Amino acid sequence: MEELKKVQQIAQSYYSRKDVQQAIYDFCQKRETVPRYLEGFGKRPDILDYPSDIFNYAKKGATSFHCSEELWSNPLDISTEKTPEQISAIRDGWDFLIDIDSKYLDYSKIAATLLIKALKYHGVENVGVKFSGSKGLHIIIPWKAFPKEVDGIQTKDKFPEWPRFIAIYLQELIKDKLAEKIFSDSNLQNFDKADLFEVKCTKCNSLAIIQKTSIYKCNNCKTEMRNSKSTRKKLQCPNCKYDMAKLFEEEFYTCNECKTNSQRVPKQFIKKPTAKSLIDAVDIVLVAPRHLFRAPYSLHEKTALASIVIDKDKIAEFEPQMADPLKVQIRPYVPECREGEARELLLQSIDWQKRKEKKETKPFTGKSFDVKNLKIEESMFPDCIKKLLQGIKQDGRKRALFILLGFFRSLELPAEYVENRIAEWNKKNIKPLMEGYIRSQINWFEKNKIMPPNCDKPYYKELGIVCSCKDVKNPVSYTIKLAMRAKYFQDQKNERVN
Repeated sequence: MEELKKVQQIAQSYYSRKDVQQAIYDFCQKRETVPRYLEGFGKRPDILDYPSDIFNYAKKGATSFHCSEELWSNPLDISTEKTPEQISAIRDGWDFLIDIDSKYLDYSKIAATLLIKALKYHGVENVGVKFSGSKGLHIIIPWKAFPKEVDGIQTKDKFPEWPRFIAIYLQELIKDKLAEKIFSDSNLQNFDKADLFEVKCTKCNSLAIIQKTSIYKCNNCKTEMRNSKSTRKKLQCPNCKYDMAKLFEEEFYTCNECKTNSQRVPKQFIKKPTAKSLIDAVDIVLVAPRHLFRAPYSLHEKTALASIVIDKDKIAEFEPQMADPLKVQIRPYVPECREGEARELLLQSIDWQKRKEKKETKPFTGKSFDVKNLKIEESMFPDCIKKLLQGIKQDGRKRALFILLGFFRSLELPAEYVENRIAEWNKKNIKPLMEGYIRSQINWFEKNKIMPPNCDKPYYKELGIVCSCKDVKNPVSYTIKLAMRAKYFQDQKNERVN
């Protein structure tokens, strides 16, 4: 709360500066821009009409300002009711922004330096860098640097897909060098062990859970014992009931898959250095529709520091005290760049993603599935499922996805089929669901087996579907019944032939 009080105390004075107002206003042109108050963000969509709006919002309690990566013809026309095509029609372009969101500023500086080298390797030399206000850094490549179309496809219409491709490509490109730099150049005492090492079970190759156990000794009878439970009370000796003294703590590892730990089978666990959690701090989530980031020179609520612009060649020299609002000197965040400067970077990222998807995707080519000695074909699906698979032209995409995944999972259909079929279904929807949401739902259903709703439930009617399953309560039962009937007739046929 002290930090919040501090940012409240300085916000009005800081945002009253004309140069700060102008810097924020200039950057936020054509962007959705929203003030943040201590209780949350302001209404959306919103824009800044004048530089003075910033001071006026501050007088009403605003502590920071957040804006979009996307550039709009009129940000106020944005609506959640619009289709992707309607949104694309009002989108003029997008800046590419990398958010290095780490809990270690030293790591953020290492990652930023490597990313800038990787960008330079791809011909992108003019980038902007700013301090997030806490422990991260934001790197920006302006819209001007990207080609306006690739193979006849409008680049502006490929948000967030193409920016995501770039972010993941760059993340993959620097990860080995990043881990090497962290372990060779950094003072490892400044990092949590959990961020630098991982423990794996050699039997099942699962990540183990790191736990702690304490060793206690009785000063009276010298009995020693271990205790893994956290407790504020003093432990009593089980023999003489005297209080026990804590000697030291030690780590041990547990594998939930194998139901064992390193205290029982120490050789089953191996500890290896890793920087995965730090590498993953390049925030891909930021590359998302209408996602907002802190505008340059905006204050940060937790630190009361300003999100100042940093010279890309002096990142290693940057220290947080340089972002003291009383010391802020204004300089532009968006650099002057060459037209199409990032073309090679974009093409390489798209090509890399295509190769990755081709390698990972295992298309399902079969026409039927063998499930528990039953042969199941799509023709055996009930009408309600077939109609859902034609796509949703109204509200209810998430409910439909829930039904379809429950149906597929209950029949134990192959994972490759499920992924491909859901991807095809999503393209047919009037407004496709986010890929990340679909992936999370597929992952959840892989771990949880839930039947789809019974045919008499309102789910289907709400989606405009009249379920015609006869003599059964559930779509799964309908399909299994048809499969069993087909198997019976096939068995009868085989007997007659024999």
